[in-house]
Amino acid sequence: MAFVEPTTLKARGLALVPLALDHEPGLRAAAADGELWQLRVTSVPEPEQTGAYIEAALKGRDDGHRFAFAVTDEASGTVLGTTSFHDILPAVKRVEIGYTWYAQRCQRTHINTTCKLLMLTHAFDTMGCRTVGWRTDNYNFASQRAIERLGAKKDGVIRGHALRRDGTTRDTVMYSLTAGEWPEVKAHLLYLLDKPRPAEH
Repeated sequence: MAFVEPTTLKARGLALVPLALDHEPGLRAAAADGELWQLRVTSVPEPEQTGAYIEAALKGRDDGHRFAFAVTDEASGTVLGTTSFHDILPAVKRVEIGYTWYAQRCQRTHINTTCKLLMLTHAFDTMGCRTVGWRTDNYNFASQRAIERLGAKKDGVIRGHALRRDGTTRDTVMYSLTAGEWPEVKAHLLYLLDKPRPAEH
């Protein structure tokens, strides 16, 4: 039995469904909203690479080290983005959350917080994880702020860790959250989702 079993996670109008090849058109459209592949500090595929991106994610699932979801609008099925459990280590009950990106129109909404609540709840409360980690580019300050807003702790920086899409070498900032910290973080995420939002004009 795989440590991460195929499952669909739902809350607040979102459905995280196992990523499949038939999500390719929707994922391509999500990436096109904001031309996200132009950002050098992200892993968003260029339009013609979307199919290969999904195939790589599916191979990671078969190999047991990654489980990717399509983030969808539950009512319409529209693909809004993607996120994954990765670097899955069953022996120490640890996963990381990453390969996360959303259409530009979904950024700075409840979507990322809801996705993280769903994935953390599944990791800690269903899978029994002891630790959940994140990693991000040292120049991806928006991602670092988002991870820190969740309540994760910064573990450190791995220097000269990976290549960016433009061929430069990046430092990787590592974060983690432990099972003991999860109840307080869960309460905080629920508070953020339930507090009134200012009206948009």
